[in-house]
Amino acid sequence: MSHDHANAPAFPMKRCPFSPPPEYAQIRAEAPVSKVTMPDGSQAWLLTRYDDVKAVLGDNRFSTDPAKDGYPFISPARASLLKYEKPATLIRLDPPEHTKHRRMLTKEFMITQVEAMRPFIQETVDALLDEMIAKGDACDFAEEFALALPTAVIANMLGVPYEDREFFQERAQAKLDLTADPSVPLKAGEEMRAYLDTLITEKMANPGNRSDLISRLIGTQLVPGHLSREEVLATIELLLMGGHETTANMIALGTLSLLTNPDQKQALIDDPSLVKNAIEEMLRFHTIVHYNGPRVAMEDVEVAGQLIRKGEGVMAMISAANRDPEKFPDPDKFDIRREARHHVAFSYGVHQCLGQHLARLELSIVFTTLFQRLPSLELAVPVEELKFNSDAFVYGIKSLPLKWEPKMQKFFSVDYSRCVGGGLCVMAAPKVFAQNEDDGLVIVLDDNPPAEEHENIREAARLCPALCIHIDK
Repeated sequence: MSHDHANAPAFPMKRCPFSPPPEYAQIRAEAPVSKVTMPDGSQAWLLTRYDDVKAVLGDNRFSTDPAKDGYPFISPARASLLKYEKPATLIRLDPPEHTKHRRMLTKEFMITQVEAMRPFIQETVDALLDEMIAKGDACDFAEEFALALPTAVIANMLGVPYEDREFFQERAQAKLDLTADPSVPLKAGEEMRAYLDTLITEKMANPGNRSDLISRLIGTQLVPGHLSREEVLATIELLLMGGHETTANMIALGTLSLLTNPDQKQALIDDPSLVKNAIEEMLRFHTIVHYNGPRVAMEDVEVAGQLIRKGEGVMAMISAANRDPEKFPDPDKFDIRREARHHVAFSYGVHQCLGQHLARLELSIVFTTLFQRLPSLELAVPVEELKFNSDAFVYGIKSLPLKWEPKMQKFFSVDYSRCVGGGLCVMAAPKVFAQNEDDGLVIVLDDNPPAEEHENIREAARLCPALCIHIDK
């Protein structure tokens, strides 16, 4: 690969379903700080090593403000959105303005606050799985579970009507599409903010007990004048989009990784304490915000011996950093026993993801529940047929058809609390029932007996003086 700046390779580069672009590894090995050509013809520095990426993301001399000259845009659609959507969201602000806005939200996403949402998240996970199972033995997991869960959680947290989910899901996806006509993300953003503006008006007219985050922002920031209405709208939109789109894709891709690595899936089933490691490995391995890292130098800065001049753009790629073999041995292997918490999937520095505790909690509940409920879960189509959202700012999967073995309905059940130990059931069906030697109470030898035993079990139920054997099927 040539590293002549006059012939700098084009960016963005095409990624693989389970890996960043292979060029990242080659660039990391040959010239880890080198120029690439952006879609608009400008050049920017591409950083591929873990230490270099962290150095830039943690250095406030590099700006995340797209209005600054030299800021690198990864597509015309992205440029349109970031240049013309006003006011800028929290993640596009530099300190001290960023510090002011972030401080207003920090307490909402503290571990103790997030942990209080555990019961709701668990109930939602259980309910969604119940619905899936009730419908049959197959589903589009990406749509029916992975997207539905974080949408319900963030809607509940913010106070956004869940029944409006299709509207804001569609607008969020349009805003993240890097290949769209530049007018599309702008229009989607305008529609999203108009929707949220109406919601603010409704909540101001009916403040209630301010149990949701939007109501609290109105009361603590908008009404006292700490934030303008437009700034509140931008903040809510960021939280709504970030709160469901990213976690949804992480749930789907994390599930897919376990299904395509059955030894890892079985290890998690056998030892649920591996869930914390598994989540960090999923985050590292996929790094779904795969274009995170655009910056522009606000003064001359040296990075890894390379002088980056004021006004030059930088792509500090967290997806490349998370595959750096110096920090993650055998980085292209998915290994839930790996210690990976030092990854930068949530970025680094002042712009580290505000909602990471919530994301981790949702993922933890999902992956301690999913395969315990559905251990036979598997892909319903060959992995080669799956289609991925490679052209979106947030990487993901468009559809994830899964299937599972339906749980067999049992022929009979026993109410052990009523058993008096008469032993008549044993006489009627000795291959199915026995008596405990200590107290004479019934023991079930086979809770899924063959059909030829069914009549014997019916006879045992008729003979049982305590009526503790029930024919269920």
